[in-house]
Amino acid sequence: MRSIWNGAISFGLVSIPVKLVNATESHSISFRQIHTEDSGRIRYRKVCELDDHEVSQAEIGKAYEDADGTIIPISDEDLSHLPIPTARTIEIVAFVPADRIDPLQMSSAYYLAAGGAPAAKPYTLLREALKRSDKVAVAKYALRGRERLGMLRVVGDAIAMHGLLWPDEVRAPEGVAPDGDVTVRDKELDLADALMDTLGEVDLEDLHDEYREALEEVIAAKAAGETLPETPEPAEGGKVLDLMAALENSVRVARESRGERPAPEETGDAEVRPLTRRRSAPKETGGKKSTATTSKKAPAKETADSRKSTAKTTRSAKKTTQSRTNSRSTAKSTAGSTAGSAAKSTKSPPSSKSATSSKSAASATSATSSKQTAKKTPAKKTASRKRPA
Repeated sequence: MRSIWNGAISFGLVSIPVKLVNATESHSISFRQIHTEDSGRIRYRKVCELDDHEVSQAEIGKAYEDADGTIIPISDEDLSHLPIPTARTIEIVAFVPADRIDPLQMSSAYYLAAGGAPAAKPYTLLREALKRSDKVAVAKYALRGRERLGMLRVVGDAIAMHGLLWPDEVRAPEGVAPDGDVTVRDKELDLADALMDTLGEVDLEDLHDEYREALEEVIAAKAAGETLPETPEPAEGGKVLDLMAALENSVRVARESRGERPAPEETGDAEVRPLTRRRSAPKETGGKKSTATTSKKAPAKETADSRKSTAKTTRSAKKTTQSRTNSRSTAKSTAGSTAGSAAKSTKSPPSSKSATSSKSAASATSATSSKQTAKKTPAKKTASRKRPA
């Protein structure tokens, strides 16, 4: 691999000659700009503004433009005289635990190759020291016209260096988190943990860029004049509103995809239900309660109806009994009236006349009562009243 920078690692009083080699490469597919009418390429040409002449890369240098527009040329020789120790040196300033480095700070990655046979011994010493301490080295270095921050760590039998952003280059996550208080239940956390346990294990070697592969298929079909591949239909997942159901379903599907048998409590199929159906559950529960209350009130209502019916029957029985009693008293009054008539014919004393009048009045009152009772009493009961007469 071609080195892009030559220098040395400064490790206390130890100096390790190294070469900087790119540890990553891009496999992304790049496109050219063309003229759509005739497919002619559109190029960016570097032209000097003063003489309107196109220049080559060898003729291009660096310069700094001052605030007043003055151009100050800067050559590579000028940059070699930078008054900093990191101009050609990776200066280690500290050793810290790996978790002290925020991943947001990481950018480019490089391998540090030993710069010749004299570098083998100190290179191996630094590598083994990093391994045994389980720490990473924080260093400063200069590259492409600026001083940078880096992190050295062991990768296999080599030392890798990650370019780091300076702390003030990382933005604070203000206004990123959702507003308001959101409560997460323990059951939801348990399901999330189960999903993490199921999806957490993966071999990174099995991951690949599917977008690039699909793009290569389109390019190959276009070049061969074949029909372009069709875009697969997206999964009809819908908008997930029930978080619990979504988590349960995700755990079940993930385990089935790995050939694992679901747990006994997970044998039921989880459904992703809309939020409206989720809200209707309490109403159904309330309906059960109201049903239970109705069932409890129903016997009371039935009891009240039966009591009313019993009361009506009792009143009817009382009226029948009273009717019979009135019939009997009417019969007695009739008999008394007959006897009074006989006594009157035999010229009873005045007291007898008074008693007779009293009995006659009672008889009349009883007769009137009997008539009123007869009107209220059914025909069948009236017949029973006439029988004693």
